[in-house]
Amino acid sequence: MYNDIGDILETISMIRDKNLDVRTTTMGISLLDCADSDIDRSCEKIYEKICRKAEHLVETGEKITGKYGIPIVNKRVSVTPIAMLAGVSGGDPVKYARTLDRAAHTVGIDFIGGYSALVQKGFSAGDRELIESIPQALAETQLVCSSVNIGSTKAGINMDAVALMGRQIQKAALLTKDNQCMGAAKLVVFCNAVEDNPFMAGAFHGVGEADSVLSVGVSGPGVVRSVLHDLPDDAPLNEVAETIKKTAFKITRVGQLVGSEAAAALGVPFGIVDLSLAPTPAIGDSVARILEEIGLEQCGTHGTTAALAMLNDAVKKGGVMASSSVGGLSGAFIPVSEDEGMIAAARSGNLVLEKLEAMTAVCSVGLDMIVIPGDTTPETISAIIADEAAIGMVNSKTTAVRVIPAIGLKSGEELNFGGLLGYGPVMDLKNPSPAKMIRRGGRIPAPLQSLKN
Repeated sequence: MYNDIGDILETISMIRDKNLDVRTTTMGISLLDCADSDIDRSCEKIYEKICRKAEHLVETGEKITGKYGIPIVNKRVSVTPIAMLAGVSGGDPVKYARTLDRAAHTVGIDFIGGYSALVQKGFSAGDRELIESIPQALAETQLVCSSVNIGSTKAGINMDAVALMGRQIQKAALLTKDNQCMGAAKLVVFCNAVEDNPFMAGAFHGVGEADSVLSVGVSGPGVVRSVLHDLPDDAPLNEVAETIKKTAFKITRVGQLVGSEAAAALGVPFGIVDLSLAPTPAIGDSVARILEEIGLEQCGTHGTTAALAMLNDAVKKGGVMASSSVGGLSGAFIPVSEDEGMIAAARSGNLVLEKLEAMTAVCSVGLDMIVIPGDTTPETISAIIADEAAIGMVNSKTTAVRVIPAIGLKSGEELNFGGLLGYGPVMDLKNPSPAKMIRRGGRIPAPLQSLKN
C-alpha cells in the first residue's frame, strides 16, 4: 500500500491529528431468497440470514482498527428493498421493519438500510403499502433507515410518489416529535438512487449486486482542509485542485485497504469504495471549512458553488486513481446538521435553502439533514423534493432530500439530534404555496437526454 516510511507517518498524522477515518463498512445482503407468501416465515428467513452473514462484521472492523489504527466509525448493513418482499407476502410491512431492527441489534451494528421502495415509474405490488408504513416503522424501530426513489433520468419523476412522500415525511416527524423528530432524519427521498451506496439513510442492496458484498465509505474533510491550509494564499486554483486530488488519492487508499481486508476476512466479495467526504459536527471535520480554506469568507457566499464543483471533481479524480472499485455516491456531502461549518453559515443567514439547492447540482447527493419549520405543509415538502429531483433527472446525477420538520419549532430555533447527526437551525422556506402543482400528480416525463441508447 505504501512505498516508504514517509507515507506511513503521513497516514498516522492524518488519523491522529486531522480526523481521518473510515466512516462506514457496510455489508450488503440480498434478501430475495427470503421472499415467502407467508410474511412471518419471510421475517424468520430474513432474521436468520442477516445474523448469519453479518455475525462477524463488527468484530472484523474492530480487528482492522486494532491492526492498523484506522478508526471505523460505523458498521452497517443494507438489504434488498423491502417493498419487493412485501409485494410477495402481503401483510403489514412494519413486521419487516421490526425484524430488521431486531437483527441489527443482534449483530451489534449501528444502522440497517433498505426499508425502501423504487417507484420512479409507478407503484408495483408492495410499494404503496411499504411507503404508507414508513412513519410507523421508523417510529417503532431504532436502527432502521428508509429510502424511496421517486425519479430517474430514464423514467422521469413520479409526482404521485412525490406528493405521497411529502405527507410521509411530515408524519414521520410527528410520530417522533418527542425524539427530536428522528423518524424524518432516517428517511431520504432519491432521484437516480444507486445500488451500492454504503451511507445511511439511503443505503439499500440493489438487485444487480451479488448475494452479499462489503463496501466502505471513507471520510477525511479535516485532512483536505489541513493540506489546503499549508498552501500559499496566492496559489492558483489549478494548484489547489491538484493538491486536493493528491490528498483524495491517499484517503482512498486507506479505504481500499480496509475494504479489501474486511471483505476477505468475512468471505464476501469486495464491493466499492465510496469517496464521499463525509463531515461530522466535530470541529475540524467540515466540508464547509474546506470551501472557506479555498478562499471564501464563509460558506454560502457567492463563489460557493464554483468552489464545491472544483472540490468534488478533484476528489473523484484522485479517488479513481487509487481504487478500481469506486462507486456509491462519491463526492462531497453537504449535510447541514452534520457539518459544523454548514451549521455556522446557516446560523448567520449566509447559507440559505436556495444556495444549498444550487450547490447540489455539483456535489454528492443533495439537500441533506436540513431542519425546516414544524408547520411546513406536506405540499411544500413535496415541492422541495420535486425541485431536487429535477436537478438530478436533468443532470443525470443522484440527488436526494432529507429534511426534518421540527415539530413545535419555528425559523431560527434549533433541533439537536446528538451524535453524528448533529444539530441545526430551523431554516426559512418560501411562503407562496405550490399545492396546486403538487396535487396535479401524474408524471414529469423523462428529459430528452434520457434517450442515449
